[in-house]
Order: sequence, then C-alpha cells, then structure tokens
Amino acid sequence: MTEIKAARPTSRAVANRTNANTQATVFMAGNMEVKLTPDIVRNYLVAGDPKAVTFQELAMFINLCKFQGLNPWLREAYLIKYGTSPATLVTGKEAFMKRAERHPQFNGFKAGIIVVSGEEINYREGMFALPSEEIVGGWAEVYRKDRSVPYRAEASFSEYAGKKKDGSMNGQWQSKPATMIRKVALVQALREAFPEELGAMYIAEEQGQEPMQIPVEEVPEEVKNPAAEEAEKDETAA
Repeated sequence: MTEIKAARPTSRAVANRTNANTQATVFMAGNMEVKLTPDIVRNYLVAGDPKAVTFQELAMFINLCKFQGLNPWLREAYLIKYGTSPATLVTGKEAFMKRAERHPQFNGFKAGIIVVSGEEINYREGMFALPSEEIVGGWAEVYRKDRSVPYRAEASFSEYAGKKKDGSMNGQWQSKPATMIRKVALVQALREAFPEELGAMYIAEEQGQEPMQIPVEEVPEEVKNPAAEEAEKDETAA
C-alpha cells in the first residue's frame, strides 16, 4: 500500500498565512483610533489558552469590535478560549454603561439583589447582604424617557453562577456573589432597553466566566496607539 504524505506548505502559503495574521484593521471606537491584528488579539486580548484560538475566531472578534465600535484596550471586549471549545466573545460591562449613557433617551436605572432572609424573599437595591442571608438572584430596572414603564430583568443566581469542573464556584462568584449577579441582571435590562445599541453583546458573567484583567501596562504603546506608531514612521522617514 502506498503511503500518502501530506504536502508541505509552499513558501507562498506560509507568507500568505503570516500576512493574514499581521494584517491590521483600523477603526474608531468613540473618539479613539484602534488597530487590531490577529497576532495582537492572540498575544494580548485572549483569556485562557491563546494558542488554541483559531484564525476564524480571531477574525470574528476583530469584526465584532469594528462594527460595534468597541475598544478592547479599555476592557470593552476580549476573547475567552479553553481547549477545543469554541471561543467566547465577551463584552465588558463598561461598554454597556457607556452606550446607555450616550443614548438621548436613557433616564437612569436601579439594580440590586434578591435574598432569602428567614422565610421571606427580599428585593434589595445595591449589593448588601448579611452572612446569614442567601443570595438567590439579581434584579434591575432601566428607564427610558420615551417609555412609560421601565425595562426590568431578574436573574437567578443558580442559573448564572460560574462553576469549575469539580462543581465548586469560580473565585469571584464565590467571593463577590452579590456583585456578579447584580451585574448580570443590569446588563440584561440594558440590552432589552437598547437592543439596537447592545444587541448580540454579552458579558463574561452571563456565560459563567470571570471578567478578564488585561495587563495594559505590558502592551507596547504602538500597539495601543496606532497614531504613535505612524508618527514614529514619519520621523524615521524624515
């Protein structure tokens, strides 16, 4: 039987792959210019296993940022990838709040937690809960100037609490349960109130994950600020 050997990639194929990974997409997010390449996203904006992210997932993330006007250097968006599972495209809560506050019809919000105290269920504004109380959910109301009733969302703690493979809760879901479930309810109410601005955007907490802390101080300035890179090129050319 003849052994079939896989053909080695040609130098042109390798060059095309390299060009694709370094090809830049430049867009405006608010009043800031953002430049992203697949390599930049993989090296700085992926939580979990960056090497496992596929080129298609990187391209989808860059397009999400471009079309939604998200700035990942302000923690408005990032990727989560573990093993062979599909990558999760995550939006930061700050992006939800900024967009809502920029909308002319936004008229504030209320948000809090749902706790069981004794035999009573209490809806409490804020995130305060006694050690003896059980946090069972979060709630939020978002108000628009052009609506007579608020958009309301309630989220069950048991449905969203992030857990490890052994069944125990993730770090922040265990240490800050009130903060996490209130955040889930708030972004859900905001998304319902402003579907055009926030549709198809989800935070990490809605997917049982923990928010990513991007070490921005370790990112080269020319990566965060393409204008600085262009200025340096101009000076070199002169």
